[in-house]
This record gives sequence, structure tokens and C-alpha cells, in this order.
Amino acid sequence: MPCDGNYLAVFPSRWAALFALQAAVSVMAGAFGAHALTDVFDIKSLGWWDTASQYLMYHSLAGLIVTALSSYIPSVMSLLILFFAGNVIFAGSLYIMALTGYTFLGAITPLGGVCYLLAWSGLAIRLWRFKKVNNSQN
Repeated sequence: MPCDGNYLAVFPSRWAALFALQAAVSVMAGAFGAHALTDVFDIKSLGWWDTASQYLMYHSLAGLIVTALSSYIPSVMSLLILFFAGNVIFAGSLYIMALTGYTFLGAITPLGGVCYLLAWSGLAIRLWRFKKVNNSQN
């Protein structure tokens, strides 16, 4: 997309829509796991499914919050990408492991966790700096 005023106007809403969709997937997957998979999956697979659903929701909400803060804090694009990638890698690998039993994907799951940690750390740094800038102006 070109970097004009229209792009800046739709930027937050597109990301918010993506994170809202991920949150909806989390709700659907959680309900599916709780009602349809309890007789199909073993305890370990159900645990993976539940963890994936929880983390997908937490970080979808985090993405929505960062999107809402995008007009107040600088350079949030990298944070949004990290939260989104974390959701795909972390939750996605756990869902696939639960569905297929391919436990080698467990080696990929921590990469999603690293994305989450980088996003949260980046958010904390941006918020800290924003606070410091405001205090120095008072």
C-alpha cells in the first residue's frame, strides 16, 4: 500500500480486524475443544489445544490494544507483526500438534513465544518512553 493519508487511516482498522478474527478463532477452537474433542483427544493433546486457545485469545486482545494505542505510541507496526506472528506460530503449532500428533512441531512453538516476548518488551519500552516524554513537557 502506498504511504499516503488513506493508508494511515485504514492501517489500524485492518490490523484490528485481523486480531478480531484471531479472537473469534480462539473462541471457536476453545468451544470445539471443550465439546467435540474431549472424547477424541488424549489429555496431552487437549492441554495443547487449550493452551493454544488461551494464548491466541490473550495475544489477539493484546493486538487489539496495541492497535487502539497506535495513534499514541510510535512505531507499533513491528509490535503488531510480532503479536500476529506469535499467534500463528505458537497457537498454530500447538493446534497442529494436537490434531496430528506431530510432536516435532514442539520445536517451533517457542519461536512464537519469542515473538510474544519481543512484542511485550517492545510495548513496554514504547510506553515507558511515551511516559518519559510527557513528564519532561510538564
